[in-house]
Amino acid sequence: MESVQAIKQRFEIIGNDPKLNRALEKALQVAPTDISVLVTGESGVGKEAVPKIIHSLSHRKHAKYIAVNCGAIPEGTIDSELFGHEKGAFTGATQTRRGYFEVADGGTIFLDEVGELPLTTQVRLLRILENGEFLKVGSSQVQKTNVRIVAATNMDMIEAIKEGKFREDLYYRLSTVEIHIPPLRDRSEDIHLLFRKFASDFGQKYKMPTIRLQDDAIQLLTKYRWPGNIRQLRNVAEQISVLEAERNISLTTLNGYLPHANDSNLPAVIGRGKKENDFSNEREILYKVLFDMKSDLNDLKKLTLKMLQNSDTSKVQEENENLIQKIYGTNGEDIKEEKTEALKVLPLPEARIEAPPEIVKEDKYHFAEEIQEEETLSLQEKEIELIRKSLERNRGKRKAAAAELGISERTLYRKIKQYDL
Repeated sequence: MESVQAIKQRFEIIGNDPKLNRALEKALQVAPTDISVLVTGESGVGKEAVPKIIHSLSHRKHAKYIAVNCGAIPEGTIDSELFGHEKGAFTGATQTRRGYFEVADGGTIFLDEVGELPLTTQVRLLRILENGEFLKVGSSQVQKTNVRIVAATNMDMIEAIKEGKFREDLYYRLSTVEIHIPPLRDRSEDIHLLFRKFASDFGQKYKMPTIRLQDDAIQLLTKYRWPGNIRQLRNVAEQISVLEAERNISLTTLNGYLPHANDSNLPAVIGRGKKENDFSNEREILYKVLFDMKSDLNDLKKLTLKMLQNSDTSKVQEENENLIQKIYGTNGEDIKEEKTEALKVLPLPEARIEAPPEIVKEDKYHFAEEIQEEETLSLQEKEIELIRKSLERNRGKRKAAAAELGISERTLYRKIKQYDL
């Protein structure tokens, strides 16, 4: 069996952190087996290296290795991508197609962002893990495959199980062995080593002298929390290599490339969970405002009908004083004036005033339906506007826009298609 150091050299893995070494040791130990593995860690830590190591050291190394980003495939087509489909199974299925599990028979499949799989697909995946069986979309013929599955996720899987987004039985089948890749902030001694490697690579790539950091810049580099982990470090090294004419980088220069570098309390990852009534994004806040408006409009409608039908305005004032204050910002004095204002806000045909009570009731429900239809349209328009603005801000990058909106990339893809954006 190869040593950890030999694996690092072979796969160009930089660092001597004990947690990283332990993760690599576990990969070496499980590689000769067919056991399923779940690789966990924050986005950008380099989880994709582990399945490559496992496959290259296994008896399957001469067979197919396929990496699948589960979060980048639209929900409507992911079953077809993974398991294949028969001709005519759905609109556009002009011929039979082999899925990844059929193509990779005898090899290894790496399922990146496995937490993004729809629940229906999770059931199909569980069946493959249990007995190697699957069905093509549109087929009733059971097929067999002999595939080693290595999955990866940056999600809190236990929390996803509690929220009903991931099957508990599938989680335990995938995580027979769990390999955790530590975040970059926990590998402080490796940060400068990685930066020097990236700086050297980019110097050669762009045919420029390699950048170097002054001592105080190195201290800032190692103390920064790196929320984007290795991916962010590499990006910073590339930016500086290209943009800076002075190749000896000072603290001030480096500080300009590190967002919130002076905020030592900045969290590395923004939590996905939210407390009750804690609306984490603009879309949810708009929804709450609109639903509150709907409730207020319905209450105002009832008040207006009471005022039209009840001659005792003082009684109406007493019963609805809080509502009057909320809508008109007044204490309800001179209720006759407020009655006139209410009629201006919600004008009703004169026929309704003198109509029998049962007709007024019928008209009330009709009016409520109209309000609901208008609000539904408003919600849709707001959603379209939010998606469009997010895509513009992120220059059309769907993954970044989906993260900003608090939805999966697959859901965003479906919305873009639905609204023809």
